[in-house]
Amino acid sequence: MVKEKVAIVILNYNGWQDTIECLESVYQIDYPNYDVILVDNASSEDSIVKIKEYCDGKIKVESKFFEYNPNNKPIMVAEYEKNELEDCSIDPDFRNLPSNRKLILIKNDRNYGFAGGNNIGVRFAMKYLKPEFILFLNNDTVVDEKFLMSLVGKIKDNSIIGSAQSLLLRKDCETIDSLGQELKMRGLQISDKAMGEKISNYKDIKDAEIFGPCCAAAIYRSEVLNKIGFFDEDFFYIYEDVDLSFRNRLAGFKSYLIVDSMVFHKRGISGGKDKTISMKSYFSLRNYLSILIRYYPSNLIIRNLPKILYIISRLFVSSLYFKKLNETIMFFYKSLRYRYSIEDKLKLRMIIKEWVR
Repeated sequence: MVKEKVAIVILNYNGWQDTIECLESVYQIDYPNYDVILVDNASSEDSIVKIKEYCDGKIKVESKFFEYNPNNKPIMVAEYEKNELEDCSIDPDFRNLPSNRKLILIKNDRNYGFAGGNNIGVRFAMKYLKPEFILFLNNDTVVDEKFLMSLVGKIKDNSIIGSAQSLLLRKDCETIDSLGQELKMRGLQISDKAMGEKISNYKDIKDAEIFGPCCAAAIYRSEVLNKIGFFDEDFFYIYEDVDLSFRNRLAGFKSYLIVDSMVFHKRGISGGKDKTISMKSYFSLRNYLSILIRYYPSNLIIRNLPKILYIISRLFVSSLYFKKLNETIMFFYKSLRYRYSIEDKLKLRMIIKEWVR
């Protein structure tokens, strides 16, 4: 039996239908030692009620990826308000339940974004569960039953691997969602490798080193997160995983794609359904520029100056519209300070040379 404990952190925000499909797939995996921490980011719909009804066995989940299992219901729920997390306890009887018979539910008082919401789950795991690994899993995913066994089995004995990613496919099972983060020289693009391509074009795909994982399904060593820090909550959502990947690299750790670990991803749903395109655009533009400020050399930025100026102009308009201009300026100031705080500038240059292609 694999003994390493994994804490699986799933964030829900107005998406209970996807969340219970994700949970049901997780509760059917063959890995024996995990805890599920579901963090609700103050959903405005009846997510909490529906998720608890699922745990009680009152909602039968239908999916093309699995047959619903009524035999592990009811799933026991340990429920916490965010303001209780500093001083709470987990009942010993709850701890001793099988992994697929229990759920830790954290209810936030507001929407802390992808970064803040996940960090709340991670802090709870670190303090009360002491796992060897933390797995970030989007609520709009469905996992293969062997996905976690494959992840842990491939990286547990190689301490240089700080993080790893599952092979992410779209739910048609034919289209690639992500083979890892990709940093492109042309246009300074930050994207997911092979997104939208057919998996049939990658017949000889093997485990491979990647720059960093897409956090729709990414596992990190707890000791690595304790060393490099968690998500930067100023990002709120988008590119926070890229920032974490840079810090993972700067600390001397590597990241891998594990192809035997398969996860199916809807993409674009886990952030919630009530955000406007304009707000998404604001965070995308702002956070992209922050990544450039923190990590990219000035010669690459100058080479792409027309694109950068165009993005700045769009962000300026968006910041004015949402009354976030001061917040944006402060975010860039903090990013600039972080850039100058990086002690090993040579290592950063080597990372850029190796991974910006």
